[in-house]
Amino acid sequence: MPDDYLDGLRPEDRAATYNFGTGDAGAPVTLVDEEADGGIVGFVTLGCAPDASLPEAGTVFALYVDPPHWRAGVGRRLIASAREQLVTWNCPQALLWVLRGNERAERFYAADGWTPDGRQREAEVWGITVDEHRYQRALP
Repeated sequence: MPDDYLDGLRPEDRAATYNFGTGDAGAPVTLVDEEADGGIVGFVTLGCAPDASLPEAGTVFALYVDPPHWRAGVGRRLIASAREQLVTWNCPQALLWVLRGNERAERFYAADGWTPDGRQREAEVWGITVDEHRYQRALP
């Protein structure tokens, strides 16, 4: 994503697009990681939205950690919580899409047992066209 676009994003504009737990397993849910003072340092959004090639897979739609909190375990906690939630929804496997060239994300997901499966797509994210490739992971 272009830096000028990312710099222009405002959390208050984006917050309305996230579901923080309605109990509806069909709706995406956002889990957060907080500091002791309640400040959010990261989030993961996931759901059961099926992919035609993996109809029973759960999907991790987004995982973001505030850069000052990188390498502090926040991402590991969030992805573990996402996997646990998908298991409670009886998803036998999970998938996610990574922006092409995001080597940091690729290393992170590989360390958590995710593998690229060769699928690629061009997608529109917040009005910007991006190239992505898909990762999968079996769930216990």
